[in-house]
Amino acid sequence: MRVRYAVLPVLVVAATSATAPATAQGPVMHHVRYTVTANAPSFADIYYRDTEPAVFSDYSHNPYEFSPRAEVDVAPDRPWVLETQLANPDLWAMVLVQSGETRMFDTAGFNCELAVDGVVVKTNSGPRGALCSIRNW
Repeated sequence: MRVRYAVLPVLVVAATSATAPATAQGPVMHHVRYTVTANAPSFADIYYRDTEPAVFSDYSHNPYEFSPRAEVDVAPDRPWVLETQLANPDLWAMVLVQSGETRMFDTAGFNCELAVDGVVVKTNSGPRGALCSIRNW
């Protein structure tokens, strides 16, 4: 029994020392870059996250406050790019593109890319839309 109690403080110290130190300057911010293209010229609605809620309930009560929409024309040579800073990109980084055209028109296919601190962490493609997010929504 004594061995279990003697090991427990060591595990607690090891677990707490592995976390990032808190600073008076706030959380470490990460550079997030969203890129959206289409295989042919298309009109797109793009939802993205460039700010984080203070608490999750703020997001759940009004997700559109934290997910603005851009209405843009995109093409292979005309990407839509947005760069921002997020403290928790694993939770909040997200870009969603969908066709801004009616269902009567064929769409060319959309591509998204999500990069954090210069490293591409997610890509996706789809005929009418695509979602790039680290978190599973």
